[in-house]
Amino acid sequence: MNLQDPAEIFRLEARELLEAIEQGLLDLADRQDDRDLVDAVFRSLHTLKGSGAMFGMDALAAFTHHCETAFDRVRKGLAPATPELITCVLNARDHMRALVDGDPDPAVGDALLAELHRVLESGAAPAAAPVPATSWRVRFSLPVDAMANGTNPLGLLAELRELGDCRIVASTEAVPPIDELNPTDCHLAWDVTLAGPKVSRSSIEDVFLFVMDDMVLDIREGEAVEAFAEEPAAVEAAAPAAIAPPAVIPAAAEGKKAEETKKPDSTLRVPAERLDELMDRVGELVIAQSRLKQIASSSQDMALRSVSEEVERLAGELRDTMMVVRMVPISNLFGRFRRLIHDLQRDTGKSIELITQGETTELDKTIIERLADPLIHVIRNAADHGLETPEQRAAAGKPAMGKLTLSARHSGAEVVITVSDDGRGIDRERVRAKAEQNGLVAPGATLSDAELLQMIFAPGFSTAATVTNLSGRGVGMDVVKRTIESLRGAIDISSTPGQGSEVSLRIPLTLAIIEGLLVRVGAGRYVIPLGAVEECVELSHEQDVRSSGRSLISLRDEFVPFLRLRELFRTTAEAGPHQKVVVVSTGEARVGLVVDQIIGDHQTVIKSLSKLHADVETFSGATILGDGGVALILDVPHLVEAGQRLEKQFRVAS
Repeated sequence: MNLQDPAEIFRLEARELLEAIEQGLLDLADRQDDRDLVDAVFRSLHTLKGSGAMFGMDALAAFTHHCETAFDRVRKGLAPATPELITCVLNARDHMRALVDGDPDPAVGDALLAELHRVLESGAAPAAAPVPATSWRVRFSLPVDAMANGTNPLGLLAELRELGDCRIVASTEAVPPIDELNPTDCHLAWDVTLAGPKVSRSSIEDVFLFVMDDMVLDIREGEAVEAFAEEPAAVEAAAPAAIAPPAVIPAAAEGKKAEETKKPDSTLRVPAERLDELMDRVGELVIAQSRLKQIASSSQDMALRSVSEEVERLAGELRDTMMVVRMVPISNLFGRFRRLIHDLQRDTGKSIELITQGETTELDKTIIERLADPLIHVIRNAADHGLETPEQRAAAGKPAMGKLTLSARHSGAEVVITVSDDGRGIDRERVRAKAEQNGLVAPGATLSDAELLQMIFAPGFSTAATVTNLSGRGVGMDVVKRTIESLRGAIDISSTPGQGSEVSLRIPLTLAIIEGLLVRVGAGRYVIPLGAVEECVELSHEQDVRSSGRSLISLRDEFVPFLRLRELFRTTAEAGPHQKVVVVSTGEARVGLVVDQIIGDHQTVIKSLSKLHADVETFSGATILGDGGVALILDVPHLVEAGQRLEKQFRVAS
């Protein structure tokens, strides 16, 4: 993406405007009498139309003009903001997005405009009684190079005339002599008096929206008037000497405005690709710093050691800063689902209230982008399978409106995103019957509740009686599981019959650089994500022998299963005399990992495994060590799951 391309800049700004339009419409659906929301949506539509025309996207400007006109009628009280109108403009917003992206369907656009006109005609409000008008005095002048930059003063004056009764007087005081005049320069100023029941400061400011930062603009509200006493033509025909010159703005105010104009933006738009490239460079720097640290540790040169420590500090600070830059609040993701809930209510006929919690929780931007589709599947599944219809909820003694809660919170080095509902819950018998029918489990096999509920993530699995637009084909929840596992995350699910279900997605904070614990097993070195490590204890030879066959260790009166990584990795080298147990956890589950040696902490730059090793579940990636060697990164959720299965086997055997 090239941000020097004006068309690309427009597309970025247009997408932000479309997002603002969608959020404004969704807010308006809950507060249909909120005039501020109506004005906000109208301004966004007006800006999108003007920007589209400026960048040559005439189809977008022409289509948006109809929606702008519709909301102009709502602003003027000529039409109500009905749910039908809001839904219609939401659908029109989707077509605007297609026009921005260059992939429109003309037939869809024509159908949307026809529906928009039908809704407006059916909801037309009766003519309102005349209300007293308010007069406004507007004085403005444009930069000298305004016309050379594409601004047409006549267009601005025409828009002011459309607002209400208007008188315009031009001031020529700043026009230079004819021999010094450049025909492309703008030296005029204008004194405008406006009156009308719908003229407001915001509507006047909207006219100057694209030039406001560089111009001089003074808007002052006058007294209430019924109408102008003179005809505009008579006033404009008056002698120039009878016309008061525009008031001069005090020097202090002028200086303040100039200072505000010159104030730099507090934010900078940077393409995501550049952030990814910068993160790659930081990762290479961290690897080089590890190499320098190893060389310095084996040297007696104190200057080299000092430089190594300084580089290590700077690299750590740069890494942390880069992490913060990549972090974005999860509200950016949660906000997208308001539209989804709006559409689901229409498609299912159910009343659904979306509750969001923990919206300030931050997550790596790359992870947030990849979480959108899985969460859509989980939310659609909860709305279609979990929540009941208003009639069913009334029969069960529940409120007619179902609640769907979307929350996020930090848990160690993970973010836990939970989707819960207060619906009917998961029917275990139905899930088991479907699992046996699909050959996923043998008839009569013993399954824990967690194992049974995990069946809904199997490919092709669906308990829906009929196929609908929302579900029934058995594709969706298996996509959720694959995506979350590709992010090195895990899924927990719980459900209470008649009370609802809860799906929790446990996601690592970042996919780029993590703090790790470097350990040795035999001749190999491995990295355990430090955020998953709870504690490290020594496994004596006596404990090792005593626990043989059971693989359980007692920690503060609690038995914790452990895995001997030497056996898991089939290491032939002889075990050391002082083995260690690294206790790791995922959620409430804990397991110990027996290693030969704990080397120390390590800044780990995560490298993906090749396609040939994509199916190796024990490892989630690899990293390059300071000596150039490679260490595999352990997949903690998979190992914890294996440890829990081992503990279950021991309990059944005993």
